[in-house]
Amino acid sequence: MDRPTSTERQSTGPLTGLKIIELAGLGPGPWCGMLLSDLGAEVLRIDRPDAVGALRTDLGASNGRQPAFVNDRGRRSVAIDLKHPDGVKTVLRLVEQADALIEGNRPGVTERLGVGPEACWARNPRLVYGRATGWGQDGPLSQTAGHDLNYLSLTGLLAAMGPRGGAPAIPLNLLGDFAGGGLMLAMGLLSALWEARGSGRGQVVDAAMVDGIALLGGVFYGQRQAGMLELERGTNMLDGGAPFYRVYETADGGWMAVGAIESKFFAELLDVLGLEPELADTQWDRAGWTSMRDRFAEVFFSRTRAQWETAFAGREACTTPVLDLDEALKHEHALARHSFVPVDGVLQPAPAPRFSRTPGGVQGPSVPAGTNTTGALLDWGFDPPELDTLRAAGAVH
Repeated sequence: MDRPTSTERQSTGPLTGLKIIELAGLGPGPWCGMLLSDLGAEVLRIDRPDAVGALRTDLGASNGRQPAFVNDRGRRSVAIDLKHPDGVKTVLRLVEQADALIEGNRPGVTERLGVGPEACWARNPRLVYGRATGWGQDGPLSQTAGHDLNYLSLTGLLAAMGPRGGAPAIPLNLLGDFAGGGLMLAMGLLSALWEARGSGRGQVVDAAMVDGIALLGGVFYGQRQAGMLELERGTNMLDGGAPFYRVYETADGGWMAVGAIESKFFAELLDVLGLEPELADTQWDRAGWTSMRDRFAEVFFSRTRAQWETAFAGREACTTPVLDLDEALKHEHALARHSFVPVDGVLQPAPAPRFSRTPGGVQGPSVPAGTNTTGALLDWGFDPPELDTLRAAGAVH
């Protein structure tokens, strides 16, 4: 029996009417499914039978709370055994009604299971087949295991992040899984869906995180080849080398983020810090950056973060406090824009971007695997006797 969710809603987003099948996975695939669901698409997640009843969590237990795995919100879950021939037939029947499919297995896995692109196109030639991987569908590393950090490391961009003389800084798994993977996959799916409107033919979207990360970092490859960027970390304008673009510790162990690049903002920064305005003339003198950083650090360390927040309030100095994850939920700007919304008692980022006429919205919380097998399959055209047969055979759970 399907479990009702407390935040189910009628979709009003710009993707309302779009039907997508998501073969459950990790990282970019679920994030892409969440994004498309938030924007109005009906995304049906297909989980493995051995996951039935389990609540997915981000990187550990959810301490008994509604799952911390925000990326699975907003779609129903059906449990289908893709190692059972009737399970494969069930998925292919769903494919007949879908606009797109998302999968994140190693290359060749879905083909071996019988739900690869060719098998799906035999049922629905218009289907867009989205594939999210780390290394891509081909190349010498395509069958190699990896995670966000590994893909980032081979782009050269990980080596460019971090303090001078220190180790490369790990930017969580934002660049690979979510920006370079999930976001690029969503963009690719929507692009291919637009093309299919005219051609009547689907295609494979090969969203490799290593490609997406590289694209995000294009400006830095260009700067390096133009002689504008040093390989040594922490010596360039946007990596913490510039005194006007870095973070500074405060007297109470807090931090302030300074991004005063333009001259007018830099002048305001100097004024708030109580430093001589003549320093503005040396803003771009790299030879003096080290001594300027030291002076800024000394001044910032003389007051608490709260005191600096007050000092910079209303000033055009592009200087802000570094909030932690708890503080960010309560910041006045986030509250004013409703940037975080409650979903079954858990504050989660609100759907983005925002639309003036067809706003998106969270269609429901993350649910245990297999929660909606009966209701979803009925909605997608199966009748009760068929479901009884599939359950008896062990094809669905």
